Parts: sequence; structure tokens; C-alpha cells
Amino acid sequence: MEAILLGLALGDALGWPVEFIWLPGIRERYGAAGIVDVPDPAVYTDDTQMTVALMRGLIDAGPRASLDEQMAGVGARFGEWRRDPAIEVTSPGTTCKSGLDRYLAGTSWRLSGIEHSKGNGAAMRVLPVGFLYQHDEARLRDLAVAQSVITHRHPAGVAGAVAVAYAVKLALDGVPMEQWVRRILAFVDGMSDELDAALLRIGHVLAWNDEDDALKHLGEGWVAEEAAALALYCCLRRPDSYVEAIRLGVNITGDSDSIGCIAGGIMAARLGEAAIPAEWIGRLRDADALRGLARDFSALRAAL
Repeated sequence: MEAILLGLALGDALGWPVEFIWLPGIRERYGAAGIVDVPDPAVYTDDTQMTVALMRGLIDAGPRASLDEQMAGVGARFGEWRRDPAIEVTSPGTTCKSGLDRYLAGTSWRLSGIEHSKGNGAAMRVLPVGFLYQHDEARLRDLAVAQSVITHRHPAGVAGAVAVAYAVKLALDGVPMEQWVRRILAFVDGMSDELDAALLRIGHVLAWNDEDDALKHLGEGWVAEEAAALALYCCLRRPDSYVEAIRLGVNITGDSDSIGCIAGGIMAARLGEAAIPAEWIGRLRDADALRGLARDFSALRAAL
């Protein structure tokens, strides 16, 4: 879990400086290759903050907790995040905040999420679920759905989170990457036509020579189905390089930090910490604390 958490946090940190800049502006500022190096210090955003809160909530609930008990733990930690005024610095998503406001006002986690929002907020934070329940697909699905609906209840938002969690499982299982899209489509079958269509577009553009056009065809990533498709495309185009996969993912017109976060976590699950530059880890804010949390989360999995 250490590699996954460090990998997603660094992908987040690489993408944050360019999140709201169109691709031509990124290249004007950083050069033809775009942004290629994490800042020093490498500061992550709400994507990683909410991932950390999810992990802490699951640890609080314990290894034998029911789904409702897990979500009570997660909801409490999400509430701490929501009440922290410092989160506004990272421009957190409106849906995450609104859903949690409803939850904190007393609405059940099953109903607090915003029905019409298919934003990527649940997909960006779900990666630890794929690690925790790598060997239990039913629990993986149930928890990925639950941690989504507390903020996002649109079918595409929920399905996008399930797809990302399952991609982590496939990476950890060592499943050949050419099987990933087919396997994910089977796992999310019937959940969202919009997600299905987005994932199918990956196969359409994967062989295109012009990666800018391919990424543009897949979308900007603000919504869950596009975020999942963009991150998976980057992993499939750069199957052997963590660094190149997240560089591809953040240099877009769109939600750069979320795509970097998702792709970074998946590629770290596939390739391990050795694929992440040690210099980057040395720049990462709170790297030691993230390692400690990851070890605690690994212990939770071992106790299941």
C-alpha cells in the first residue's frame, strides 16, 4: 500500500499546478513537453486528502466491521476533512462538500450523495479499496459503491469509482494490461451506459499516433467516466513507466491532478515503489506520515 499511496499523491502533486490551465497554456509555461517534474515541496490536494480520510475511517472501523460500520468510520473522517477550512486552498469539488454537508446534517450515507452529480470525486479517492479487497470482489464492489454514494449518487459517478478500484485489483493481480478494459467492463456491467461508452472509447483511440487528440477524444476528466477512461488510457499507453504515465495524464486540458492521482495509484500498484523516483518521494509533503498510514492500512488488510 505504500507504493500506491505515494504514487497517487505524487501524481496529484504533479497535476495540481496545471489543473485549471488549458494544454496550450501548460506548454507555454513549461515547454513543449509540459510539466514533467513535481514541485519542491510536492504538495497534494483534496484528491489525496480524501483518500487519506477514507483509509483512516476504514482503519477506525476495524477489520471485522460491517459496511454500515465502515461507513460510520469513513463518514467521521470525511467530516473532519470537510470542517477543515484549509481544504479550500486546493479547490475541492462542490459535490464532495455538498454531499458531506447533507451527511453531517443527519442524512444517511446511503442518501446524502448528490443524485445528479457524476463528478470524479469518488473515483479519485477509491484506490485503497482495490488494495484492501483485492481478493474479495463482492466486498470491493460494495465498499467502492458505498464510499461513492455518501457524496456522489449518479450512476456514472458510482460506476467510475468501482472501475478505478477494480483496476487497482487487476494491477496487483498482475493481469495482462490488454485484458483490463474487457475485465473492467464485465465487472461494472449494467451500472452505467455512460461509463461503458467511455471505456470503449479507449480501444478506439489507443493506437492513435496523436496522443493529444486521443486524450481530447476521451474528455477532460471532470466527470467520473472520463476520469477513469483517461487514467486507464495513460496506463495502457505507458505500461512500463510510472513517470511517463502520469506525465501523460496531467498534461491535458482538464482535471490534471485527478487524472495524475488515479493513474499514479494504478501504475504504482502495477510496478511498485521502485518505479517512483526516490527524489520525488523525498520532495513529497508528509511522506513519512503517508508511509505510516499505508503500513497501518496494510495491517488492516492482513487482519481481514
